[in-house]
Amino acid sequence: MKTIKIFILILSLLFLNNCGDALKFRKVDAKEYPPDPKLRVQKNMEEGRGFRLMGNSNNNTNYNFASSNPLWRATLDTLDFMPLVSANYSGGIVITDWYSENNSPNQAIKISVRFLTNEIRSDALDINIFVKECSNNLSNCEVNQSEGELRTELALNILKKAAQYEQEGIEKFRKDNPYNVTTPTKEADKIKN
Repeated sequence: MKTIKIFILILSLLFLNNCGDALKFRKVDAKEYPPDPKLRVQKNMEEGRGFRLMGNSNNNTNYNFASSNPLWRATLDTLDFMPLVSANYSGGIVITDWYSENNSPNQAIKISVRFLTNEIRSDALDINIFVKECSNNLSNCEVNQSEGELRTELALNILKKAAQYEQEGIEKFRKDNPYNVTTPTKEADKIKN
């Protein structure tokens, strides 16, 4: 047993002796490396000397949560004054309950927003607004679909907020990943897949 340990020790010393150049201490000029650790890491990453264990691994797994979709968040924030009947992220639809203001109890509106795409563009949303008008005794009600200005204003407001949320997300990504040279784009994601 002792002879086996001695043999392994001698064998490992021979192997380590052959790796002499790799283990030799090299003198380095401090002027070549910036004193700030973030800048040193950035320089090493740009020169290809570093690697990341948990970052930038693209294994074709795409997790989309409702809180990460700017269009979804903007829609919920825009309609937050109305009670919701249904908000189904996987189905891509938000439906509000009937809403009326205190000064007009005979008239109520209901809004449904369907998401046609996750991209922020003018044709991404299908917004339907229904207006319910009742008689004075609230017994005889008529429901009609509205095609007026409210629909356009609502879509514009949602798209503006979504664009703002997306810009904030890009800035946060840049802040959290200062060593990346490029920012993620939808076109780059399509090329990778």
